[in-house]
Amino acid sequence: DRLQELANQHATLRAMLGHADGWDKTPYAMQTLVDNVSLLRPQVLAQINHVLVDAGHQLVKKKPGALFLKGRCDSFVVETDVHYPTDTNLLWDAIRSLITQAMRACDELNLPGWRQGAYHVRETKKALRNTQNIRPSTSADENKRAAKRAQIQAAHCTYLNKARDMVEKGKGTVVQLMEKDALLLTGTRHLVETLTPWIHDTERKIDQIERRVLNGEVIPHDQKVFSLFERHTEWISKGKAGVPVELGVRVCVLEDQHQFILHHRVMWKETDDKVAVAMVSQAQERYPDLKQCSFDKGFHTPSSQTELKTMLEHVVLPKKGRRSQSDQAREGDDVFKQARRQHCAVESCINNLEQRGLDRCYSYGRDGFERHVALAVVACNLHRIGLILQRQEKARLQKTERRAA
Repeated sequence: DRLQELANQHATLRAMLGHADGWDKTPYAMQTLVDNVSLLRPQVLAQINHVLVDAGHQLVKKKPGALFLKGRCDSFVVETDVHYPTDTNLLWDAIRSLITQAMRACDELNLPGWRQGAYHVRETKKALRNTQNIRPSTSADENKRAAKRAQIQAAHCTYLNKARDMVEKGKGTVVQLMEKDALLLTGTRHLVETLTPWIHDTERKIDQIERRVLNGEVIPHDQKVFSLFERHTEWISKGKAGVPVELGVRVCVLEDQHQFILHHRVMWKETDDKVAVAMVSQAQERYPDLKQCSFDKGFHTPSSQTELKTMLEHVVLPKKGRRSQSDQAREGDDVFKQARRQHCAVESCINNLEQRGLDRCYSYGRDGFERHVALAVVACNLHRIGLILQRQEKARLQKTERRAA
């Protein structure tokens, strides 16, 4: 929305876009901006970021003590745009998407079967609400608790039966579409490929609800899906106070002492202890003068310590748990202690990224998530260059005033 406002109202920006004539009021639609921004790829944004960082280093290259780059690395969670996942509301997401896609396919090909699609959506929503409005009994009377459990199971059975009916209707629609596809009707294969995944998602959630509610099983974590629309969403519990769980994806950033982000990594199904070596090696491919990097304890593994020592002059990676005398001596070094004191500055970088759009990702899919993160990194580094130039200009003006005085 802000980009659209600037493109339509900012005179200087419109002149850069070729609308120098003040009478040219050609507007830019939101979809135009969405389509063009989507053409940017993370690889292209990474190259733009390298140019920005090199330009920023040119501005600060004469700073005393800046003989080599000192990095600090940390990770944080970028939340995806999803609701809190429960079995019942995920099943609702699957059913309404199944019905919507089936109605759309039948409308395009004039097929029967989903004339009452909107009615089925309402009835399914009622069944969902019935399961949500019943709460387990907290009574001390075992008979009352048993009666309430039976009531909960009955509501879930009604909900599951409605879902099974929709699955059968959806499978019938797929058969009709396949018959049309046999006649070489264009576009039919795409409709089948769009509808079939929602049928599979509905069947999987029916099975999991039946196992959990009716059979009392515990669903393994690796079998759970936390969003049917943003399937890359992970259930992340980092042990932060007041934040028991975060729904999103981890992102790791490596910042230098000049507050420029040298490298970032979207951690698909990865934890901190798996990415320390990769972050340093990939950053050194572009910035070979990176000689020092600090980490949190969560990045520590014995193999990481060994590999990082061959890559960096100073490895600031505290050890988890009990430390030997050699570990105590290493962590008691002046360089180590100074880097540990400065490591907390990476939290300012993370907060800056969240202010540039990484508090929550509203882009769709894995590609959209990677693009969203890369855009925020570029924006953060560009903002840093502007801040340096602004301070340099302010210092120059103050110096001129002192000379004039």
